[in-house]
Amino acid sequence: MIILGIDPGTAIVGYALIKKEGRQLEALAYGCIRTKANLKDEERLLGIEKELKKIIERFKPQESAVEKLFFFKNLKTVMVVSQARGVILATLAKAGLPIFEYTPLQAKSAVAGYGKAPKIQVQKMVKSLLNLVDLPRPDDAADALAIAICHANQRRLA
Repeated sequence: MIILGIDPGTAIVGYALIKKEGRQLEALAYGCIRTKANLKDEERLLGIEKELKKIIERFKPQESAVEKLFFFKNLKTVMVVSQARGVILATLAKAGLPIFEYTPLQAKSAVAGYGKAPKIQVQKMVKSLLNLVDLPRPDDAADALAIAICHANQRRLA
């Protein structure tokens, strides 16, 4: 099974594709969809949709896992990220992908065993769990990998 993990954002959307065979996990690809700050919000959102469609078409995942918005101090930030998240969910739904949602706490617990683990600990555990050569970077891509791993672990329990 191929799982697409997504860490939503407007400027940067982290994405990760992992393959799950039995208990084995393998990273197929990960990275970021970046939008330019000088674009209008609607242009940024269309860019996210376009790039996400390309990723789905290329890797043909069977399921998707998206980070839930958990807590933001800045109301303006949460509104913009919510818009991006809406576009992401709609794009996944249009592609016919089942969508599963996890909080950052759940993702960190799944990979590091502790919901409040620092980012570097999460990156090190993701690297270890997926047998990566280097720490996954940037943080958004590492978070997307953690979300995908979290979902793979949940599927194991189901």
